[in-house]
Order: sequence, then structure tokens, then C-alpha cells
Amino acid sequence: MGNEEAVFFSRVLTETTLSFHIIYATIGVGVPLMIMIAQWVGIKKNDDHYILLARRWARGFIITVAVGVVTGTAIGLQLSLLWPNFMELAGNVIALPLFMETFAFFFEAIFLGIYLYTWDRFENQKKHFLLLIPVAVGASFSAVFITIVNAFMNAPRGFDIVNGEFVNVNPLLAMFNPAMPTKVAHVVATSYMTAAFVLAAIAAFRLLKGSNHEYHKKALYLTMKVGLVFAIASAIIGDFSGKYLAEYQPEKLAAAEWHLETSENAPLIMYGILKDGEVKYAIKIPYALSFLAHGSFTQEVAGLDQFPEDEVPPLYIHYLFDIMVSIGIWMTLLSGVFWLGVQRGWKMVSTKWFRWLIVLGGPLTIVAIEAGWWLAEVGRQPWILRGIMRTQDAATTSGHVDSMLILFCLLYLILGVGSVVVLRRMFRNNPVEREIEDRDSEKGGDVL
Repeated sequence: MGNEEAVFFSRVLTETTLSFHIIYATIGVGVPLMIMIAQWVGIKKNDDHYILLARRWARGFIITVAVGVVTGTAIGLQLSLLWPNFMELAGNVIALPLFMETFAFFFEAIFLGIYLYTWDRFENQKKHFLLLIPVAVGASFSAVFITIVNAFMNAPRGFDIVNGEFVNVNPLLAMFNPAMPTKVAHVVATSYMTAAFVLAAIAAFRLLKGSNHEYHKKALYLTMKVGLVFAIASAIIGDFSGKYLAEYQPEKLAAAEWHLETSENAPLIMYGILKDGEVKYAIKIPYALSFLAHGSFTQEVAGLDQFPEDEVPPLYIHYLFDIMVSIGIWMTLLSGVFWLGVQRGWKMVSTKWFRWLIVLGGPLTIVAIEAGWWLAEVGRQPWILRGIMRTQDAATTSGHVDSMLILFCLLYLILGVGSVVVLRRMFRNNPVEREIEDRDSEKGGDVL
């Protein structure tokens, strides 16, 4: 296998691993916050339905954590095996956030175990709730530290290069690089949003399938409300991300927006196709790109004509941007209408067709997360370490990457199917109605 083939298969395997891992990682970051919110609401309202929500979500969460551990380990392994030149050059710089990510995970896992095995040990639920704080903090900081590594690859700082080696390394300066604030904030906010909408989709599906229990209605309202909050937050952070790109990665912004020529009063281009070097059939929002990039409707925005051809990212990332933004806008509108409808007593939000839209919103937000990550990673090309090391120079020259790709794909297939089967059986064999009755009989009270 030549170097070009090794680079190709290394990129495919890394992208496959990240695409699979991001599903479980996103849920792993967002669900602990949802568990914590549900239990807190249950304590404040003295409502056992919300307490039970936290309990059942926590059971499902441990399955996603287990799969996330495997795929996360695979990513660490592949960094060393597939990208040895990158790790040799930058490994000592990114070692600190990688270590901190591992520490954050173990911090989360320890308190998660204590939380799960002490459900009925606390008469005061507030004390049990306190165990969720380090779980949620650990989960979020796992995302923070691993995203810092990605931010460093986009905006490398904190070192000098002497004879092709990194010297005078300052790990803290490398961690707190210009890309870090917007990347970390966007990843964390979208993880919370995605987890909320996935759980909302499950609640809506149960209502559609005839389980008209108050438990599911409360779950749907809580998750859609939280999803709305973080959908709005993600949009605001996305605006800051655009301004970061305009200053530090203008070629990525120009490629994502198909902004071919430098100009003032730049419009934002949505959809369309590129034909003979021209954008056709697109929706153009006047002045919007100038505002996204600089906060001014008339400011000049650098176009692709300003950059060498071999440093321009693949132009198909425009479609990834369209997918991410379109789904984000749709879910913000859907959750906003739902919340307003509940407040105003609109019957529409309880209809089957509206609940099916909520069910569809779960997988759609996963698609948006995938598109966002592909945009982030492909948009950095041709660099693995922007301005310093190209992807083709970082890859292994091994002739066995194609075999590794097949083996890892089989692993992910087994993990994906296995996790779905386990989760389905877990909740199908223990429906919420039965659990409420069982818990009520233990208390000797009336059915909730």
C-alpha cells in the first residue's frame, strides 16, 4: 500500500470512528445534565414521576457510557497507529488535555457508580442529588478537554519550532488557544440540546404508541423546554464561531459559504449548486455573511480568491453547513412552538402529526451533530495541524490500514446493534407503568 492509499484509509477509518463515537459521546455529555434536572425538578415539586425519570434515564445512560468507553479508547489507539508523525510532533503538547479528559471520565464514572447503587439508601433525596453534580461536571469536562485537543489542531499555539521539533512548550497556552472558547462552548451546548431532543423523541414515541401516561407527558415537556434553551444557545454560539472563523480560518468560512470572491456587503448563501464556477439555485440572504463574520452588514469578507488552491478545503462542506444550520433552525422552531402551545393550551401540540415531528427530531439532531463534526474536520483540510503539518505528512505508511478499517467497522456494527438491543430489552421488560406500581406497592400507597 502506497502512502496515498494509507492516507486515504487512515482518513476513512478515523472519520468512521469519530462518526460512530460522536453519537455516544454526545449522549454521554448531555444525558447526565438531563438526569440532574429531572431529579432536581422532582425534589422541588415533590413529584415522583420526575424522580423516576432520572432513575430510568440513568439506567440507559450506563449502556451508552460503556460503548463510549470502547470507541473513545479506539480513537486514542488510532491517533498513535494511524497518525504517528502527528503524535511524534505534537504529542507532548496535547498530552495534558488528553490526560485531563481521562481524569474527568474516571471522576464521572466513580460518582455515577455511587449514584446508581445508592438509590434507596437516602431518605433525603437532596443528598442523593448531590452525587449527580460531579457526574454532570465530569461528563461535560470530558467534552471540554477532548475538544481542546481539536481546537489546538485548528489554532496551534504554545510552542516554538526548532529543526522540525516542538520546543519551549507551554501546555496551558496551547490549551487556551483562540479556537478553544467557541469550539468548547458549541460542542457542550449542542450536546445538551441533542440529548434533550433525543429523550423528547422517545417520550413522544411512547405517547404515540398508546402509553398515555402522565409520566411521558412530563418527560416530553421537560425535554422540549431544555432543548429549546440549548438550541437558542447553540445558535448564539454559532454566531461567535463565524466571527472566529473570519479572523483565524477565513478559508474555511469562505469554503463553507461558497464565498468565491472577496467583497463587501457579502450575502449568506444557503443550498444551491456550483456549476462552472458559479453558484446557482441558492438562497442568498443579503448582507448576512458580513454580519456573521464581522458583526457589520457592510464589512468586507475574504473570498476563496485570496487563498492558494492547495490550501482551500473541499467545497462540499457547504452542504454540511446547510444541513447543520437547517436542522438547528427547524428544531428551535419546533420546540418553540411546542413550548408556546403548551403555555397557551393549543391542541395542535398534542396531535399525532406534531408528535411524529418531535420523534423525527431525535435522529435529525444526531444528523446535525454528525454534519457539524464533518464540517469541523473536513473544513481544516489539507491540514492536520493548521499551517504546520499537512494530513498526508502525518499519516502512517503501513500497508494494513484497510484491514484495520474492516475490523473496526465490524466492531462498531456489533456495538451499535448490541447497545440498541440491550436498551430495547431493558425498557420493554420493565415498562414505566409496572415500575410505578411496584414502587407504589413498596410504599404502601395509592398508584400515582
